[in-house]
Amino acid sequence: MQHPWSRSGPGRPRSRASSRRNARFGALAAAAALAVVGASTPALTLDGAGTASAAESAAQVPVGAGSYTDALPAGASGPSDLNGNPVSPKVTDDYQGPAPTNEWWSSLIFQRYPDNPYGENLFAHPASFRPHAGGLEMGYPQDHRLVGDGLKYEHPHTADLSLGTTGLDSPDTRVADSGDWTVTPHWEGGGSSLRVTIGQGMPFAYAETGGGDAEVAFSSPPEVWHEDGPVVGASVDGRHYALFAPSDTAWTRSGNTFTAATGADGHYSVAVLPSPGDLDAFAPYAHSFVTGSVVEYGYDEAAATLTSTYRLETEAREGGETGTLMALYPHQWDNATTALTDLSYASPRGEMRVVEGTAFTTELTTQGVLPSLPTVESADHDRMRQLIDEVLADPEPFPEPGDTYWDGKAMGRLAQLVPIADSIGYTEARDELLDLVRGRLEDWLTAGGTRQFHHNAEWGTMLGYPASFGAAQELNDHDFHYGYFVSAAAVVARYDSAWADEDSWGGMVRLLIRDVAEPDPDSDMFPRLRSFSPYAGHGWASGHAGFASGNNQESSSEGMHFAAATALFGSLTGDEELRDLGVYLHTTQASAIARYWQDHGGATFPDDFGHDVVGMVWGDGGDYRIWWDGGEEEHYGINYLPITAGSLYLGYDPEHAGAMYESLVDRLGREPQIWRDIHWAHRALSDGDDALRMFEEQWDTYEPEAGESKPHTYQWVSTLAEVGTVDTSVTADTAHYAVFDDNGARTHTAFNPGPEPVTVTFSDGVELRVEPRSLASTTGEGGGGDPGDPGDPGDPGDPGDPGDGDIGDGRLHLTPTALSGTPHGSVDEITVASAGGSNQDGLPPDDRVVLRADGLTGSHTGGSTAFSLPVDSGSAIANAVQVRVVYDLDGDGTDDRTETYRYLATDDLDGWEEYTQEQGLASGEGALGDMNGGSVRVELWSALGNQSSKVLLGPDGGASITIPFTG
Repeated sequence: MQHPWSRSGPGRPRSRASSRRNARFGALAAAAALAVVGASTPALTLDGAGTASAAESAAQVPVGAGSYTDALPAGASGPSDLNGNPVSPKVTDDYQGPAPTNEWWSSLIFQRYPDNPYGENLFAHPASFRPHAGGLEMGYPQDHRLVGDGLKYEHPHTADLSLGTTGLDSPDTRVADSGDWTVTPHWEGGGSSLRVTIGQGMPFAYAETGGGDAEVAFSSPPEVWHEDGPVVGASVDGRHYALFAPSDTAWTRSGNTFTAATGADGHYSVAVLPSPGDLDAFAPYAHSFVTGSVVEYGYDEAAATLTSTYRLETEAREGGETGTLMALYPHQWDNATTALTDLSYASPRGEMRVVEGTAFTTELTTQGVLPSLPTVESADHDRMRQLIDEVLADPEPFPEPGDTYWDGKAMGRLAQLVPIADSIGYTEARDELLDLVRGRLEDWLTAGGTRQFHHNAEWGTMLGYPASFGAAQELNDHDFHYGYFVSAAAVVARYDSAWADEDSWGGMVRLLIRDVAEPDPDSDMFPRLRSFSPYAGHGWASGHAGFASGNNQESSSEGMHFAAATALFGSLTGDEELRDLGVYLHTTQASAIARYWQDHGGATFPDDFGHDVVGMVWGDGGDYRIWWDGGEEEHYGINYLPITAGSLYLGYDPEHAGAMYESLVDRLGREPQIWRDIHWAHRALSDGDDALRMFEEQWDTYEPEAGESKPHTYQWVSTLAEVGTVDTSVTADTAHYAVFDDNGARTHTAFNPGPEPVTVTFSDGVELRVEPRSLASTTGEGGGGDPGDPGDPGDPGDPGDPGDGDIGDGRLHLTPTALSGTPHGSVDEITVASAGGSNQDGLPPDDRVVLRADGLTGSHTGGSTAFSLPVDSGSAIANAVQVRVVYDLDGDGTDDRTETYRYLATDDLDGWEEYTQEQGLASGEGALGDMNGGSVRVELWSALGNQSSKVLLGPDGGASITIPFTG
């Protein structure tokens, strides 16, 4: 599907110039030392379109096994204005660090329009601003209006006053300083200068004057209700302001203009007030000037908690007060641990509430990020293989145009199938898919070919060529594009850990992450948090923000995709800083997206806005429309795709997810037809059975969305149909987990990215043993990963050695995740979950332990099953453990023989008891015969009791089963 997006937006005529999305934030290890190949970097000459001539070549900078160019590739365009002419960051001589882009204020630094050297409307909330030759307009857009036939609600900028310096006539506006959510624009001309520090959540604008006196000009005659020397209180159309000059001077009025003799090097501030009666609450902070802003976050993995502190740096220009006031967005104040005042403001995101002081802290529960879902036995594994084969049979796995976005989607589509193939034991397809993804990634991460990356030092950014949607010329959408690269790299790292080493290909992957979300504020390569706005709680797509409506964010879900991929890549490479960065981005955005794109809670959208979702969030409001003439399904689905295991946040509230699906169906008057697989996957988060029904009815006739595939959609909907909806009431002591609930029966799932086995503990008491680089689940198969041999992706689908066609004496040993021909290497335990007081005799629950061996070939001896299971329920009374053994003789997915044994009622003493087949067969169905590529599985559960039990594993007396076959 083609996406002719533009970023012209409200207030400017829409062009068809391509444009598309964005990213930002940071905390990660420095890249490996870089060395330039060749003696020197060739000089570049740019033509009128900002492109390098074909005769020029860029020097290649090696990063591990990969490389990038340090000069613009031949024929390529870099950051440019609307006419295609190259642009440089508009900064002052004393500005330090790489130029931030993709901010709410980026039109100050990126001059997109040749005829506007100042910048567009700036929506900081609660205030709005617009720069001009004489200074900075300020307004408070507390009221909304509907535009575009009711498709957009907006709080438009209206100039109530303008901050300036007497005599100021500046030819442009430049950026003198910036923080994580603050900026200081600079004006100079006519013998005067002005610097004003503004920021999101700041009711104050702090001005510094040079060469002239303070000047504040109201747009219309103000109603002055307080005038006392250095302090003036005035209102315009019901909006209230306070002007604060130094205490040794006074404001003088002439018409609508107020001046104060601040001298050649002075200061003043202006504040927007909730009401005139709040003047005394603001006055103490009038001279506590903000000089910077930073977010500090901490992730407690064991407690599943993210703590974020938003801090303003201040300096007292007179007096000793260094505090200030900060207005919090709903996603912040709803999770704040800092006390709130009674002050509040209106905003396009809903009510903003105010705290006193230079910092506030929020706490959020981290719900976990999985790399993939388990595959359930009830799914048709043969059909899954067939669908994977159809994907692999595509002669063009990477279709045109093959740019950073579309190639990224293609890599993502293939990478999602790797763990699915692995989970069903289809190792040949797994390895073929890995080779495709790995090869394409290496192609992109190597300079000098038809696909490559260039580091633009002037703007501090990695640019991929060929580019699309303005990613290179406008610096749009880097998180959207590069998230696919990082996600694909994480899949490769799961199965080939050496590939992701810093001195192999991991160094280049980290550069893409740092471009989007550099954590180091002192980096000389990238600005901090480019594509993530920490105060807003989400990213901004446009690099230049050159719109009357401010900046915008359309596909919030692709921003979440980058966050999930970053967390996984960090964990898989042992980089906790990078993991924590991804967790921070994912958890914070999850707290904001449902509110601001889907009106979760009902406090964001105006009452007269007749839509349940917006396709885009703008600085001044929200728009149901998207950047192309798409159908209703695309207006909803653009904030769902791509569907990955990192998308489970869309179902944190299953009832709300269901309401969103029903909203779309009501609007259409039918089930979705465009991007139907995206909507089936979303529907599965509220009703898996319904989603599976729709897939089953149409699976062989529909056309997948460009980044999706039939086997992935089938696995997703079939798994959720069995395990139920996301259960956020249960957490785990790992970054990578999920819990599902199906009418009270829970499924616990966790991923172990490390090189050693771990036991994951869930907050409901369930413990889950997870092998290295593997996904474990109490329902379904998760697939493994790299067993540790850096030169071999391994065969995680192999449960041991019996699958090579030689059953031997038929003895199989229980391990934490499978049945194996050899005993588990060390003493260990499997936890069997409690029956919760229920009678589950003969009724294996969803949270049963399931261990299996596949690919078995041997002759039936005529004997029967035997087993020895050391079990212990501690001091629990009336506990019982039960076992079932199931045979699939030919591996066709149909159970040929099922044996359920009578439970063992354990004693109330600590110590192992032996549970054997002598307990007796409770029921048996089917018959045994010879095995040919078959499987056997052992299922364990608690038939009775309120206490979990343990089963002993290991080389000396560990649990085993002997099946009546010989090799």
